[in-house]
Amino acid sequence: MRNRKASPNLQYYGDFTQRSHGVRRDGSAALDLAAVAAGRFDGFWEFGLQKWDTAAGVLLVEEAGGKVSDFAGNPYQLGGPVILATNGLIHEEMQAMALEISLRALFRSCPYCCKPFEKSSLYA
Repeated sequence: MRNRKASPNLQYYGDFTQRSHGVRRDGSAALDLAAVAAGRFDGFWEFGLQKWDTAAGVLLVEEAGGKVSDFAGNPYQLGGPVILATNGLIHEEMQAMALEISLRALFRSCPYCCKPFEKSSLYA
């Protein structure tokens, strides 16, 4: 059985759920991206997907007027380590939240960090 504490998605689920009306996942990146493109989902994130998991869905989202990037806001590269896709209206807000969670997790796991994480450093 997989160690649930090691899953990066648990922190994202918790934070996104607290700041939204809920989180839903269909279990397939292609279906989730199609749901974003169709307007059924506002956004989607995931880790470690293959090119074939995202290629069609990324095209659907972009053609529907949505945005697709990595957590830092860079253009998504097929097969990249993380994907963030939205309806376009909430992209900057969702991207900032995903980046904040990523940095918090990074600093928490680093034994050499002596300063507490400051939210303002995200936007420097």
